[in-house]
Formats: sequence, C-alpha cells, structure tokens
Amino acid sequence: MAPASLRLGVDLGGTKIEIAALGPDGALLARRRVPAPQGSYVATVQAIVELVEGLEAELGARGTLGMGIPGALSPATGLVRNANSVWLIGQPLREDLERRLGRELRIENDANCFAIAEAQDGAGAGFPTVFGVILGTGCGAGLVVNGAVLRGANAIAGEWGHNPLPLFADTDTATGRVNPEWPGEACYCGHRGCLETWLSGPALARTAGRTDRDSAAVVAAAAAGEPRAAAAMADYIDRLARALASVINCFDPHAIVLGGGLSNADVLYEQVPARWARYVFADSVGTRLLRNRMGDSAGVFGAARLWPG
Repeated sequence: MAPASLRLGVDLGGTKIEIAALGPDGALLARRRVPAPQGSYVATVQAIVELVEGLEAELGARGTLGMGIPGALSPATGLVRNANSVWLIGQPLREDLERRLGRELRIENDANCFAIAEAQDGAGAGFPTVFGVILGTGCGAGLVVNGAVLRGANAIAGEWGHNPLPLFADTDTATGRVNPEWPGEACYCGHRGCLETWLSGPALARTAGRTDRDSAAVVAAAAAGEPRAAAAMADYIDRLARALASVINCFDPHAIVLGGGLSNADVLYEQVPARWARYVFADSVGTRLLRNRMGDSAGVFGAARLWPG
C-alpha cells in the first residue's frame, strides 16, 4: 500500500462508530458507519480496526488517523478517562490501536472534534470563539479560540456536561414537585446532578416519563401539545438556558453551536436565547445560538482534521 495520502477520521460514539476518508484537498472520499459494540472494549477495538482496514483496502491508499472518543486520554497515564462508554475507562486505547494498525493515532475528545469542525467549516466559521455542545447520548462540549481547540492545563476544557446544574428550580413543570432538581440523578462519574443527567437525550426522555430513551419522540409529542411532553420540554429549555448562561458568564463565546440528536429541535433556537437573558450577567446578550451545519458527522470530520492537510 502507498504512503499516507488520505486523512482518516473515526468518531467513536455511544451508539455508532463512523469513519470518513478525506483526500489531499480535504474532499470527502468515503464514509462508513457501524453500530458501536456495547460493554466490550475488545469488540470496540476490533470494530475500529476492521473499519480502518476495510476502507483503506477499498480506496487502495493508506491514511493518517485521528479519532474522537467519548472521553479523553489522561496526560498522566495515557489511559482513557471520563468516558460515558464506561468499558473504555482505564484502557490503553491509543496504544492498542497503534499496535494493531501500525501507525501513530491522534485521539481527541469527541466534543472537541465536533467543535473544531463546526468552528472551521460549519456554523461557527468566522467567529473568534465558539463553544460547541453535543446534546446526544451524553452531553459534552469543546471550546475553540481563533480556530484552535482550547484543551486546558488538565485536558478537560469543555467538560461542561459534568458541571452541576446551576440555579436549582423551585418547582418542576412536568410533575409539580418542590425542589425537583436536588440532589439530582446519579451520574456515571460518581456525582449527582451533572448537566449530562439533565440535558442528554436519555435525560429528556426520562423526565417525560418514557422508558425507551427516545428523546425525538418527546420533542415531537411536545410540539403536538401532549401535556407531559410539553412540560418536560419547557423544563429542558429552562435547564439548557441556565447551563449555557453559566458558560456565557465564564467564557463569553461569540457563538454556541449545538450538535447531537437534540440539536434538531427547532424550539431550542427559538426559546433558549430568550430564556438565558434572565441568567446572564449582562444587560444584553450578543452570543449566537446556532444549529450545526455538518450534521452528526461533524465529529468524524474534526477527527480527520487532527492531522494537517
């Protein structure tokens, strides 16, 4: 096989693994996706290896490889940490894949990959600072400043999903409960009340009383006027507004770009900015709330761009 002439990106998600190949000019050459194995680190590694080797065989070329994961590598150990796919935690993912695939692998948090793709080529292009948020199976974010991801001293910049929900509500619209947000649901990270337990897709489904984790059905039912779903959606909008207001108060980004399944809900762009105005420490808010332009493949393109073109 010829020397690297492709940039390959892999997005390791909670429900799917996607790969994309970019040519030397940045054009998309091919994309494939498979269901993500659940509960098995060994099966996850094997699925990634098969995707990479299969696409390279199909294209007849070898690629550099970048990957976004639902977590991060510890600067201290090189092992996976902070992953909501908990079977990855503590595993030498980069080392195992580099050995199996025979090349250097660049790994970044999946939200950072999403944020850099949207900041460079998507909805956030042209803005000096972009906060890219994923509202999907989990809840995370990445911060891009002047086109570069801000990783931070501990490689956790943007781990917004594991901040606690700010400004607890007095009552819950959906149930009428008093102090409904304290102490919050238990999170896999060991804390309670993390934003991920309130703002992920499964969290919205839970608050609407669904057991199937189908947040899209909640959004549709709320739009149709179903009372329980509409109440859950109203609570979700206020929680998201509070959570994003805390970001604006700290980082003051020019644009916030939403990704993940819940980013398809039009009502968020209509109501969240009007709602966050009451929580932001300013007399007016110029931050733009934007729907992603690259769809659910933003992460895989961002992963490929971890290597320069």
